[in-house]
Amino acid sequence: MHDIRFIRENPDAFDAAMARRGLKPQSASILETDAKRRTLQGQIQDMQSRRNVASKEIGMRKGKGEDADDLIAEVNEIKAKMPSLEEEEGALAASLETVLLELPNILDAEVPAGANEDDNSLLRRWGEIPSFEFTPWDHVAIGEELGQMDFAKAAKLSGARFVILRGQLARLERALAAFMLDTHTSEFGYQETLPPFLVNSPAMIGTGQLPKFGEDLFRANDKWLIPTAEVPLTNIVADEILEESKLPIRMTAYTQCFRSEAGSAGRDTRGMIRQHQFSKVEMVSICHPDHSDEELERMTNCAETILQKLDLPYRILKLCSGDTGFSAEQTYDLEVWLPGQDDGRGMYREISSCSNCGAFQARRMKARFRDADTGETRFVHTLNGSGLAVGRTLIAILENGQQSDGSILLPKALQCYVGTEILTVSA
Repeated sequence: MHDIRFIRENPDAFDAAMARRGLKPQSASILETDAKRRTLQGQIQDMQSRRNVASKEIGMRKGKGEDADDLIAEVNEIKAKMPSLEEEEGALAASLETVLLELPNILDAEVPAGANEDDNSLLRRWGEIPSFEFTPWDHVAIGEELGQMDFAKAAKLSGARFVILRGQLARLERALAAFMLDTHTSEFGYQETLPPFLVNSPAMIGTGQLPKFGEDLFRANDKWLIPTAEVPLTNIVADEILEESKLPIRMTAYTQCFRSEAGSAGRDTRGMIRQHQFSKVEMVSICHPDHSDEELERMTNCAETILQKLDLPYRILKLCSGDTGFSAEQTYDLEVWLPGQDDGRGMYREISSCSNCGAFQARRMKARFRDADTGETRFVHTLNGSGLAVGRTLIAILENGQQSDGSILLPKALQCYVGTEILTVSA
Protein backbone atom coordinates (compact mmCIF):
# COMPACT_ATOMS: atom_id res chain seq x y z
CA MET A 1 0.00 0.00 0.00
CA HIS A 2 1.29 3.42 -0.88
CA ASP A 3 0.96 6.67 1.01
CA ILE A 4 -1.16 9.03 -1.10
CA ARG A 5 0.50 12.00 0.59
CA PHE A 6 3.89 10.84 -0.67
CA ILE A 7 2.52 10.62 -4.22
CA ARG A 8 1.00 14.13 -3.97
CA GLU A 9 4.31 15.57 -2.78
CA ASN A 10 6.63 13.45 -4.95
CA PRO A 11 4.83 12.48 -8.18
CA ASP A 12 7.98 12.32 -10.31
CA ALA A 13 9.83 10.22 -7.74
CA PHE A 14 6.89 7.84 -7.52
CA ASP A 15 6.74 7.44 -11.29
CA ALA A 16 10.49 6.80 -11.36
CA ALA A 17 10.06 4.13 -8.66
CA MET A 18 7.31 2.40 -10.65
CA ALA A 19 9.45 2.63 -13.80
CA ARG A 20 12.08 0.52 -12.03
CA ARG A 21 9.32 -2.11 -11.76
CA GLY A 22 8.66 -1.87 -15.50
CA LEU A 23 5.43 0.09 -15.03
CA LYS A 24 4.26 3.17 -16.91
CA PRO A 25 3.80 6.50 -15.03
CA GLN A 26 1.04 6.20 -12.45
CA SER A 27 0.93 9.49 -10.55
CA ALA A 28 -1.15 11.55 -13.01
CA SER A 29 -4.16 9.21 -13.02
CA ILE A 30 -3.86 8.59 -9.27
CA LEU A 31 -3.75 12.30 -8.47
CA GLU A 32 -6.64 13.04 -10.83
CA THR A 33 -8.82 10.54 -8.98
CA ASP A 34 -7.54 11.86 -5.66
CA ALA A 35 -8.34 15.46 -6.64
CA LYS A 36 -11.88 14.57 -7.70
CA ARG A 37 -12.43 12.73 -4.44
CA ARG A 38 -11.07 15.60 -2.33
CA THR A 39 -13.26 18.08 -4.19
CA LEU A 40 -16.31 15.95 -3.48
CA GLN A 41 -15.26 15.57 0.16
CA GLY A 42 -15.10 19.36 0.42
CA GLN A 43 -18.53 19.77 -1.16
CA ILE A 44 -20.03 17.17 1.16
CA GLN A 45 -18.46 18.79 4.22
CA ASP A 46 -19.74 22.23 3.15
CA MET A 47 -23.24 20.85 2.60
CA GLN A 48 -23.19 19.09 5.98
CA SER A 49 -22.08 22.30 7.65
CA ARG A 50 -24.74 24.34 5.89
CA ARG A 51 -27.41 21.75 6.74
CA ASN A 52 -26.46 21.91 10.42
CA VAL A 53 -26.54 25.72 10.45
CA ALA A 54 -29.87 25.83 8.60
CA SER A 55 -31.39 23.24 10.92
CA LYS A 56 -30.47 25.37 13.94
CA GLU A 57 -31.95 28.45 12.27
CA ILE A 58 -35.17 26.53 11.58
CA GLY A 59 -35.45 25.70 15.27
CA MET A 60 -34.80 29.31 16.25
CA ARG A 61 -37.41 30.67 13.83
CA LYS A 62 -40.03 28.17 14.90
CA GLY A 63 -39.27 29.06 18.51
CA LYS A 64 -40.06 32.67 17.69
CA GLY A 65 -43.14 31.74 15.66
CA GLU A 66 -41.45 32.89 12.43
CA ASP A 67 -41.76 31.29 8.98
CA ALA A 68 -38.96 28.82 8.10
CA ASP A 69 -40.24 27.37 4.85
CA ASP A 70 -37.27 28.67 2.83
CA LEU A 71 -34.77 27.01 5.19
CA ILE A 72 -36.76 23.79 5.29
CA ALA A 73 -36.71 23.70 1.50
CA GLU A 74 -32.96 24.34 1.50
CA VAL A 75 -32.32 21.52 4.00
CA ASN A 76 -34.49 19.12 2.02
CA GLU A 77 -32.58 20.01 -1.16
CA ILE A 78 -29.28 19.34 0.59
CA LYS A 79 -30.56 16.00 1.89
CA ALA A 80 -31.67 15.07 -1.62
CA LYS A 81 -28.30 15.90 -3.20
CA MET A 82 -25.96 14.38 -0.60
CA PRO A 83 -26.57 10.64 -1.20
CA SER A 84 -25.47 10.82 -4.83
CA LEU A 85 -22.40 12.86 -3.90
CA GLU A 86 -21.52 10.44 -1.09
CA GLU A 87 -21.96 7.51 -3.43
CA GLU A 88 -19.70 9.13 -6.01
CA GLU A 89 -17.09 9.94 -3.37
CA GLY A 90 -17.22 6.37 -2.08
CA ALA A 91 -16.73 4.97 -5.58
CA LEU A 92 -13.71 7.22 -6.12
CA ALA A 93 -12.27 6.20 -2.75
CA ALA A 94 -12.70 2.51 -3.61
CA SER A 95 -11.14 3.01 -7.03
CA LEU A 96 -8.18 4.86 -5.53
CA GLU A 97 -7.67 2.20 -2.88
CA THR A 98 -7.73 -0.57 -5.50
CA VAL A 99 -5.08 1.17 -7.59
CA LEU A 100 -2.83 1.77 -4.58
CA LEU A 101 -3.26 -1.85 -3.43
CA GLU A 102 -2.34 -3.25 -6.84
CA LEU A 103 0.91 -1.32 -7.23
CA PRO A 104 4.13 -2.97 -5.98
CA ASN A 105 6.44 -1.72 -3.28
CA ILE A 106 9.06 0.91 -4.01
CA LEU A 107 12.44 -0.79 -4.42
CA ASP A 108 15.42 -0.02 -2.24
CA ALA A 109 18.00 2.15 -3.97
CA GLU A 110 20.57 -0.66 -3.74
CA VAL A 111 18.46 -3.13 -5.75
CA PRO A 112 20.29 -3.65 -9.06
CA ALA A 113 18.50 -2.87 -12.31
CA GLY A 114 17.49 -5.84 -14.42
CA ALA A 115 14.69 -7.43 -16.40
CA ASN A 116 14.51 -10.92 -14.89
CA GLU A 117 16.33 -13.62 -12.90
CA ASP A 118 19.21 -13.61 -15.39
CA ASP A 119 20.15 -10.14 -14.12
CA ASN A 120 20.34 -11.01 -10.41
CA SER A 121 23.63 -10.26 -8.68
CA LEU A 122 25.72 -13.09 -7.24
CA LEU A 123 26.91 -12.18 -3.75
CA ARG A 124 28.68 -15.34 -2.58
CA ARG A 125 28.90 -19.12 -2.70
CA TRP A 126 29.38 -21.62 0.10
CA GLY A 127 30.36 -25.30 0.13
CA GLU A 128 31.95 -27.73 -2.27
CA ILE A 129 29.98 -29.03 -5.23
CA PRO A 130 29.94 -32.84 -4.80
CA SER A 131 31.48 -35.05 -7.45
CA PHE A 132 30.17 -38.48 -8.35
CA GLU A 133 31.67 -41.49 -10.10
CA PHE A 134 28.27 -41.98 -11.70
CA THR A 135 25.64 -39.78 -13.27
CA PRO A 136 23.62 -38.53 -10.30
CA TRP A 137 19.90 -39.21 -10.22
CA ASP A 138 17.28 -36.59 -9.51
CA HIS A 139 15.07 -36.87 -6.44
CA VAL A 140 12.21 -38.48 -8.36
CA ALA A 141 14.33 -41.41 -9.47
CA ILE A 142 15.87 -41.69 -6.00
CA GLY A 143 12.55 -41.55 -4.20
CA GLU A 144 10.93 -44.10 -6.48
CA GLU A 145 13.95 -46.41 -6.17
CA LEU A 146 13.62 -46.18 -2.40
CA GLY A 147 9.92 -46.98 -2.83
CA GLN A 148 8.99 -44.07 -0.56
CA MET A 149 7.93 -41.31 -2.98
CA ASP A 150 4.69 -41.80 -4.91
CA PHE A 151 3.38 -39.27 -7.39
CA ALA A 152 0.99 -41.61 -9.17
CA LYS A 153 -1.13 -42.41 -6.11
CA ALA A 154 -1.06 -38.77 -5.05
CA ALA A 155 -2.39 -37.81 -8.48
CA LYS A 156 -5.19 -40.37 -8.08
CA LEU A 157 -6.19 -38.61 -4.87
CA SER A 158 -5.60 -34.96 -5.74
CA GLY A 159 -4.35 -34.51 -9.31
CA ALA A 160 -0.99 -33.25 -10.53
CA ARG A 161 1.63 -31.50 -8.37
CA PHE A 162 1.08 -33.58 -5.24
CA VAL A 163 3.17 -36.35 -3.65
CA ILE A 164 2.89 -39.06 -1.02
CA LEU A 165 5.97 -39.68 1.14
CA ARG A 166 6.31 -42.91 3.09
CA GLY A 167 8.60 -44.53 5.61
CA GLN A 168 11.97 -42.89 6.02
CA LEU A 169 11.18 -40.05 3.62
CA ALA A 170 8.09 -39.11 5.60
CA ARG A 171 10.22 -39.21 8.74
CA LEU A 172 12.93 -37.17 7.02
CA GLU A 173 10.40 -34.44 6.19
CA ARG A 174 9.30 -34.34 9.83
CA ALA A 175 12.91 -34.42 11.04
CA LEU A 176 13.90 -31.51 8.82
CA ALA A 177 11.09 -29.35 10.16
CA ALA A 178 12.03 -30.17 13.76
CA PHE A 179 15.71 -29.48 13.09
CA MET A 180 14.95 -26.11 11.48
CA LEU A 181 12.58 -25.04 14.26
CA ASP A 182 15.01 -26.12 16.96
CA THR A 183 17.80 -24.12 15.32
CA HIS A 184 15.76 -20.96 14.81
CA THR A 185 14.34 -20.99 18.33
CA SER A 186 17.36 -22.08 20.35
CA GLU A 187 20.12 -20.30 18.40
CA PHE A 188 18.40 -17.27 16.91
CA GLY A 189 15.63 -16.42 19.35
CA TYR A 190 12.61 -16.85 17.09
CA GLN A 191 9.40 -17.78 18.90
CA GLU A 192 7.82 -20.96 17.55
CA THR A 193 4.26 -20.23 16.50
CA LEU A 194 1.51 -22.44 15.10
CA PRO A 195 -0.90 -20.22 13.13
CA PRO A 196 -4.13 -21.08 11.30
CA PHE A 197 -3.78 -22.42 7.76
CA LEU A 198 -6.97 -20.62 6.71
CA VAL A 199 -7.15 -16.81 6.76
CA ASN A 200 -9.64 -14.13 5.77
CA SER A 201 -9.35 -11.66 2.90
CA PRO A 202 -8.04 -8.74 5.00
CA ALA A 203 -5.07 -10.90 6.03
CA MET A 204 -4.28 -11.65 2.37
CA ILE A 205 -4.62 -7.98 1.51
CA GLY A 206 -2.36 -7.07 4.43
CA THR A 207 0.65 -8.99 3.10
CA GLY A 208 0.00 -8.24 -0.56
CA GLN A 209 -1.48 -11.46 -1.95
CA LEU A 210 -4.78 -9.71 -2.66
CA PRO A 211 -6.20 -8.21 -4.72
CA LYS A 212 -3.55 -8.70 -7.40
CA PHE A 213 -2.65 -12.39 -7.03
CA GLY A 214 -5.96 -14.08 -6.29
CA GLU A 215 -5.52 -16.58 -9.13
CA ASP A 216 -2.43 -17.99 -7.42
CA LEU A 217 -4.38 -18.86 -4.27
CA PHE A 218 -6.74 -21.62 -3.17
CA ARG A 219 -10.06 -20.55 -1.67
CA ALA A 220 -12.27 -22.40 0.80
CA ASN A 221 -15.66 -20.70 1.08
CA ASP A 222 -14.95 -17.26 2.59
CA LYS A 223 -11.40 -18.15 3.66
CA TRP A 224 -8.08 -18.61 1.85
CA LEU A 225 -5.52 -21.38 2.25
CA ILE A 226 -2.21 -19.80 3.18
CA PRO A 227 0.48 -19.70 0.45
CA THR A 228 3.06 -19.23 3.21
CA ALA A 229 3.09 -18.76 6.97
CA GLU A 230 4.20 -15.19 6.28
CA VAL A 231 0.50 -14.30 5.92
CA PRO A 232 -0.82 -15.28 9.35
CA LEU A 233 2.41 -14.51 11.21
CA THR A 234 2.75 -10.98 9.84
CA ASN A 235 -0.94 -10.23 10.32
CA ILE A 236 -0.72 -11.04 14.04
CA VAL A 237 0.23 -7.36 14.50
CA ALA A 238 -2.44 -5.97 12.15
CA ASP A 239 -4.46 -3.03 13.53
CA GLU A 240 -2.20 -2.82 16.58
CA ILE A 241 -0.01 -0.13 18.12
CA LEU A 242 3.02 -1.82 19.68
CA GLU A 243 5.33 -0.42 22.28
CA GLU A 244 8.77 0.26 20.86
CA SER A 245 10.33 -1.82 23.64
CA LYS A 246 8.56 -4.93 22.26
CA LEU A 247 10.49 -4.70 18.96
CA PRO A 248 11.82 -6.71 17.28
CA ILE A 249 9.24 -9.49 17.27
CA ARG A 250 10.65 -12.65 15.69
CA MET A 251 8.45 -15.65 14.90
CA THR A 252 8.98 -18.95 13.14
CA ALA A 253 6.40 -21.51 12.03
CA TYR A 254 6.24 -24.88 10.32
CA THR A 255 3.14 -25.07 8.14
CA GLN A 256 1.69 -26.60 5.05
CA CYS A 257 1.48 -24.08 2.23
CA PHE A 258 -0.91 -24.05 -0.72
CA ARG A 259 -0.41 -22.41 -4.11
CA SER A 260 -2.32 -22.86 -7.34
CA GLU A 261 0.83 -22.09 -9.38
CA ALA A 262 -1.41 -20.46 -11.98
CA GLY A 263 1.55 -18.60 -13.42
CA SER A 264 3.78 -21.66 -13.63
CA ALA A 265 2.01 -23.78 -16.22
CA GLY A 266 4.49 -26.16 -17.83
CA ARG A 267 7.31 -25.32 -15.37
CA ASP A 268 8.79 -27.93 -13.02
CA THR A 269 6.07 -30.45 -13.73
CA ARG A 270 8.35 -33.31 -12.66
CA GLY A 271 8.84 -34.07 -8.99
CA MET A 272 8.59 -31.98 -5.84
CA ILE A 273 10.17 -28.71 -6.98
CA ARG A 274 6.85 -26.92 -7.51
CA GLN A 275 3.73 -28.35 -5.87
CA HIS A 276 0.25 -27.22 -4.90
CA GLN A 277 0.85 -28.33 -1.30
CA PHE A 278 4.25 -28.16 0.35
CA SER A 279 5.74 -27.59 3.78
CA LYS A 280 7.95 -24.75 4.86
CA VAL A 281 9.54 -23.30 7.96
CA GLU A 282 9.00 -19.55 7.81
CA MET A 283 10.70 -16.68 9.63
CA VAL A 284 8.95 -13.35 10.20
CA SER A 285 10.33 -10.23 11.87
CA ILE A 286 8.45 -7.13 12.97
CA CYS A 287 10.98 -4.44 13.72
CA HIS A 288 11.85 -0.75 14.09
CA PRO A 289 12.30 1.02 10.71
CA ASP A 290 15.86 1.99 11.59
CA HIS A 291 16.86 -1.64 12.01
CA SER A 292 15.19 -3.46 9.10
CA ASP A 293 18.26 -3.54 6.84
CA GLU A 294 20.26 -5.10 9.68
CA GLU A 295 17.39 -7.51 10.36
CA LEU A 296 17.41 -8.65 6.72
CA GLU A 297 21.09 -9.56 6.98
CA ARG A 298 20.43 -11.40 10.23
CA MET A 299 17.49 -13.35 8.77
CA THR A 300 19.51 -14.32 5.70
CA ASN A 301 22.28 -15.58 7.98
CA CYS A 302 19.73 -17.72 9.85
CA ALA A 303 18.69 -19.40 6.60
CA GLU A 304 22.33 -19.84 5.59
CA THR A 305 23.11 -21.51 8.89
CA ILE A 306 20.55 -24.23 8.22
CA LEU A 307 22.20 -25.03 4.87
CA GLN A 308 25.66 -24.98 6.41
CA LYS A 309 24.66 -27.31 9.23
CA LEU A 310 23.27 -29.68 6.59
CA ASP A 311 26.48 -29.33 4.53
CA LEU A 312 24.51 -28.34 1.43
CA PRO A 313 26.34 -26.15 -1.12
CA TYR A 314 24.53 -22.94 -1.97
CA ARG A 315 24.84 -19.46 -3.39
CA ILE A 316 23.23 -16.13 -2.49
CA LEU A 317 21.82 -13.69 -5.02
CA LYS A 318 20.55 -10.15 -4.62
CA LEU A 319 17.45 -9.96 -6.78
CA CYS A 320 17.28 -7.34 -9.48
CA SER A 321 14.42 -4.90 -10.03
CA GLY A 322 12.64 -7.18 -12.49
CA ASP A 323 12.74 -10.21 -10.19
CA THR A 324 11.98 -8.69 -6.78
CA GLY A 325 8.59 -9.70 -5.43
CA PHE A 326 5.53 -7.46 -5.22
CA SER A 327 5.73 -6.61 -1.49
CA ALA A 328 9.50 -6.47 -1.12
CA GLU A 329 11.88 -3.52 -1.06
CA GLN A 330 14.79 -5.89 -1.55
CA THR A 331 15.30 -9.64 -1.49
CA TYR A 332 18.10 -12.15 -1.12
CA ASP A 333 17.58 -15.56 -2.71
CA LEU A 334 19.40 -18.62 -1.41
CA GLU A 335 19.84 -21.30 -4.08
CA VAL A 336 20.94 -24.81 -3.16
CA TRP A 337 22.94 -27.08 -5.47
CA LEU A 338 20.92 -29.98 -6.85
CA PRO A 339 23.26 -32.39 -8.68
CA GLY A 340 20.47 -34.50 -10.20
CA GLN A 341 18.85 -31.63 -12.07
CA ASP A 342 19.36 -30.99 -15.80
CA ASP A 343 19.88 -34.72 -16.54
CA GLY A 344 22.60 -35.10 -13.93
CA ARG A 345 24.57 -31.98 -14.84
CA GLY A 346 23.27 -30.20 -11.77
CA MET A 347 22.00 -26.68 -11.14
CA TYR A 348 21.22 -24.23 -8.37
CA ARG A 349 17.55 -23.90 -7.37
CA GLU A 350 15.87 -21.49 -4.98
CA ILE A 351 15.38 -22.81 -1.45
CA SER A 352 14.81 -19.56 0.43
CA SER A 353 13.90 -15.93 -0.19
CA CYS A 354 14.53 -13.37 2.53
CA SER A 355 12.82 -10.01 1.99
CA ASN A 356 12.57 -6.64 3.67
CA CYS A 357 9.11 -5.21 2.95
CA GLY A 358 9.72 -1.93 4.75
CA ALA A 359 6.45 -0.23 5.75
CA PHE A 360 4.57 -1.53 2.70
CA GLN A 361 2.72 -4.36 4.46
CA ALA A 362 2.43 -2.43 7.73
CA ARG A 363 0.58 0.39 5.99
CA ARG A 364 -1.85 -2.12 4.47
CA MET A 365 -2.33 -3.79 7.87
CA LYS A 366 -2.27 -0.58 9.94
CA ALA A 367 0.50 -2.09 12.06
CA ARG A 368 2.30 0.60 14.07
CA PHE A 369 4.47 1.22 17.10
CA ARG A 370 4.67 4.11 19.54
CA ASP A 371 7.96 5.99 19.39
CA ALA A 372 9.45 5.96 22.88
CA ASP A 373 10.96 9.45 22.49
CA THR A 374 8.19 11.36 20.74
CA GLY A 375 5.10 9.34 21.64
CA GLU A 376 4.08 9.46 17.99
CA THR A 377 2.92 6.35 16.14
CA ARG A 378 4.94 5.06 13.18
CA PHE A 379 4.59 2.10 10.88
CA VAL A 380 6.70 -0.94 11.75
CA HIS A 381 8.83 -2.67 9.14
CA THR A 382 8.11 -6.29 8.26
CA LEU A 383 10.43 -8.99 6.97
CA ASN A 384 9.93 -12.59 5.94
CA GLY A 385 12.12 -15.46 4.83
CA SER A 386 12.08 -19.23 4.32
CA GLY A 387 14.11 -21.05 6.84
CA LEU A 388 13.82 -23.30 4.78
CA ALA A 389 11.43 -24.77 2.24
CA VAL A 390 11.27 -28.27 3.73
CA GLY A 391 10.44 -30.20 0.56
CA ARG A 392 13.24 -28.60 -1.43
CA THR A 393 15.66 -29.26 1.44
CA LEU A 394 14.62 -32.92 1.36
CA ILE A 395 15.32 -32.91 -2.39
CA ALA A 396 18.76 -31.42 -1.80
CA ILE A 397 19.64 -34.05 0.82
CA LEU A 398 18.58 -36.90 -1.45
CA GLU A 399 20.46 -35.62 -4.48
CA ASN A 400 23.63 -34.51 -2.68
CA GLY A 401 23.78 -37.53 -0.39
CA GLN A 402 23.18 -40.28 -2.95
CA GLN A 403 25.64 -43.17 -3.05
CA SER A 404 26.60 -45.58 -5.81
CA ASP A 405 24.62 -48.42 -4.17
CA GLY A 406 21.40 -46.37 -4.21
CA SER A 407 21.48 -45.45 -0.51
CA ILE A 408 21.42 -41.89 0.86
CA LEU A 409 24.00 -40.65 3.35
CA LEU A 410 22.32 -38.17 5.70
CA PRO A 411 24.01 -35.03 7.07
CA LYS A 412 25.33 -35.57 10.60
CA ALA A 413 23.08 -32.85 12.01
CA LEU A 414 20.01 -34.83 10.94
CA GLN A 415 21.02 -38.34 11.93
CA CYS A 416 19.77 -38.09 15.51
CA TYR A 417 16.44 -36.71 14.25
CA VAL A 418 15.92 -39.50 11.72
CA GLY A 419 17.47 -42.27 13.82
CA THR A 420 19.84 -43.52 11.11
CA GLU A 421 22.89 -42.48 9.12
CA ILE A 422 21.73 -43.93 5.82
CA LEU A 423 18.44 -44.28 3.96
CA THR A 424 18.11 -47.55 2.09
CA VAL A 425 15.61 -49.35 -0.10
CA SER A 426 14.99 -51.97 2.58
CA ALA A 427 14.03 -49.46 5.26
